[in-house]
Amino acid sequence: MRLAVLGAGAVGGSVAELAAEYGHEVVALADSSSAVVADPASATETGTGVDTTAALTRKADGSDLGPAAPEDALAANYDVLVEATPTTLGDAQPGFDHVATALDRDRHVVLANKGPVAERYAEVRAREADSAGEVLFEATVGGAIPILSTVADLGADRVDAVRGVLNGTANFVLSRMAAEGLDYDHVLAEAQDLGVAEADPSFDVEGTDAALKCVILANRLAEADAEGVDDLAEQTTSLDEATVEGIAGLPGNALELAAEDGQTVRLIGEATRDAVRVGPRLVPEHGTLAVSGTRNIVEVETDHAGRLAISGRGAGGDATASAVLSDVGRLPEPSR
Repeated sequence: MRLAVLGAGAVGGSVAELAAEYGHEVVALADSSSAVVADPASATETGTGVDTTAALTRKADGSDLGPAAPEDALAANYDVLVEATPTTLGDAQPGFDHVATALDRDRHVVLANKGPVAERYAEVRAREADSAGEVLFEATVGGAIPILSTVADLGADRVDAVRGVLNGTANFVLSRMAAEGLDYDHVLAEAQDLGVAEADPSFDVEGTDAALKCVILANRLAEADAEGVDDLAEQTTSLDEATVEGIAGLPGNALELAAEDGQTVRLIGEATRDAVRVGPRLVPEHGTLAVSGTRNIVEVETDHAGRLAISGRGAGGDATASAVLSDVGRLPEPSR
């Protein structure tokens, strides 16, 4: 497949670097201000993709990726658009317009950007219905964990709920607080020093990131009950309808008291067809959900298979890129 990758950060850069290993070719790579794009005259031939290593080296050195503009990448001759720009809330722009443009051209889309399917799920599906292209978004939930494909394999109509630890930063903070008896502010500063938490960690510690992932899961479950695309808008949910509580300011003695009863605290997100809830919850200290560090875990409640659990790396460039490239491998080859 010929890939156009929008976003050259940790995830987009890793997709660009790993694409050849998965048998794909990058014909365009863009960040917010520049791009490198293969010559359109030769872009239908194999072996004519862009030199992603050179482009990423230029970016690391403080220069442009290449001489082209970002919109040139969107207009390139690709089979799959990989949308890995930062997630934005509300109107999910510019990610949503990138998706729409690719679908209007009958191209496939693979999302690492959560915005379009967390905030405008029904609109994305409506656009997809009018296109020869497909939209996949495994990387938007749980990094390398194949949760959406697992739900699809089980049958979304046979899944009642999905819950788990879906944010590595919050989990690192809570597991360190529990293990070392440290207070929240101390552990958060440590996480920032280690690069586990951003300078502004609010997206993670306030529960927003986990909530977005749960909204996507809830919409995927609700879609199984919708009677076509027109009905989907009535079935889906959005971030402002979710019940969200973060871990900011959680007192250290809360974890000490939990430990006395053989329990600990984790930030748990839960998605059903009807609701999304995220907040600190008591879980058994040695139970399935008590993963430590930045690890994520997801439990799936099913009608016939019982409760299934999948754990793994929930973030990171290479881990998330593996989910993106797995999605690319699921897409049908275009007719050229």
